[in-house]
Amino acid sequence: MSSVERIAPDSPTKLFAKRQPVHPRRIDGPFRRFKWLVMFVTLTIYYGTPWVRWDRGPYAPDQAVLIDLANRRFYMFGIEIWPQEFYFVAGLLIMAGVGLFLVTSAVGRAWCGYSCPQTVWTDLFQHVDRFVDGDRNARMRLDAAPWSAGKAARRVGKWTIYLVIAFWTGGAWIMYFADAPTLTRDFWSGEAAPVAYGTVAVLTATTFWLGGFMREQVCLYMCPWPRIQGALIDERSLIVTYKDWRGEPRGSVKKAEKDPGALGDCIDCNLCVAVCPTGYDIRKGPDVACITCSLCIDACDRVMKEVGRPRGLIDYATLEDCRNEAAGGQPRPAWRTLMRPRTVIYFTIWAGIGLALLFALGTRTHLGISIEPDRNPSFMLLSDGSVRNAYIVKLRNMQSRPRWVQLDLKGFPAAGMWTDDMSRQDAARQIVREVPPDTTLPLRVYVIAPAGSRPQAFDFAATAQGERPERAAGATRFEAPEDTR
Repeated sequence: MSSVERIAPDSPTKLFAKRQPVHPRRIDGPFRRFKWLVMFVTLTIYYGTPWVRWDRGPYAPDQAVLIDLANRRFYMFGIEIWPQEFYFVAGLLIMAGVGLFLVTSAVGRAWCGYSCPQTVWTDLFQHVDRFVDGDRNARMRLDAAPWSAGKAARRVGKWTIYLVIAFWTGGAWIMYFADAPTLTRDFWSGEAAPVAYGTVAVLTATTFWLGGFMREQVCLYMCPWPRIQGALIDERSLIVTYKDWRGEPRGSVKKAEKDPGALGDCIDCNLCVAVCPTGYDIRKGPDVACITCSLCIDACDRVMKEVGRPRGLIDYATLEDCRNEAAGGQPRPAWRTLMRPRTVIYFTIWAGIGLALLFALGTRTHLGISIEPDRNPSFMLLSDGSVRNAYIVKLRNMQSRPRWVQLDLKGFPAAGMWTDDMSRQDAARQIVREVPPDTTLPLRVYVIAPAGSRPQAFDFAATAQGERPERAAGATRFEAPEDTR
């Protein structure tokens, strides 16, 4: 028997199902208002942050948040991160990951429901749909109607608004990588770098398509995070839950009046499905299609109020509490649900990383030094028998002002040093150089020791002069013949 013949008659023959448009209905309630707040805050931060100024003095950019790839700097208000300090960025990324674990373990897919960029922009585009086409029923009628001049005009108008939002989204992104006012002027005058136009084009296209047309498809099929979240949620996680023991069997208000006590609280109005941005029926139980936006709670609570039944048929609850409540018990307070070993461990790890980063940030110096000794040859014997080594010493000034830095030899009393702009006769135990702001100054330093000197370790010590002196040292080694006598 062939493999084709062994397939069951009802097995699916297609690997792809055509998207069914979802037209969420307008709803009001505490969760909807919270989504409005999150959308306003996140979009304000995204679009507005590049235009916030921060005075760092005359030698540094005044943009509050700037990823300066050309000069390999990352500025965030009063913090400046250099390439060798990338561990700060890595620490923030780790905190973000652990924070997602913490939020998911505590309150399910709250990130997906409120703060995910796909959710925020989809929500924004759905409000554009309501503004142009009307609410759910009007949009469904328009979709089913044949094409006409009026329908085409509405579609063009709506898609134009999509395109403007998508274009501004892509334009805002590139502002994080250059001075926003300057880049805006260069962009519109055609003088910006080609990569700026390419980046805006790509982000405009992806935002327009994913937010305008793919929407729930991204959450259901493209994003891996819902699958990961499934492993982080357990029976003690707060999730949006339909309390079936209370709602089943379903029936209308009229049926319930005819046969009191035979039906549950759910009147099968399907408003919970109508307001869901993914079109999922929460009454089927937890599923990857539920992004925990809680709009179904707002809808159900409104219906329960209208029919005179207690709220909470759909509510935030843990599966464990649902079983206890179904058996006649009382649900635990939310704070007790959140205070459990898993969330405490996640919070401890998250807070520990944050405190470690703050400590490292508070104790770091703005002066650095690195030493690279010549390897070929590692030393030279001069005509008078003395031994010379050469090094590339890099003095790093991480302040936005020039600083005078004194370089000293430590631990090698017989040695002296000079640089390319000095003569050998001027060799000394210390030299002073001005290091420009936010710059690494490379110096070729020659260290000389008298005849008979042995190989030994020593330090280059740098001291930044001024009101707030800082010190940095780098260990290296002086190479010499084992016996130069």
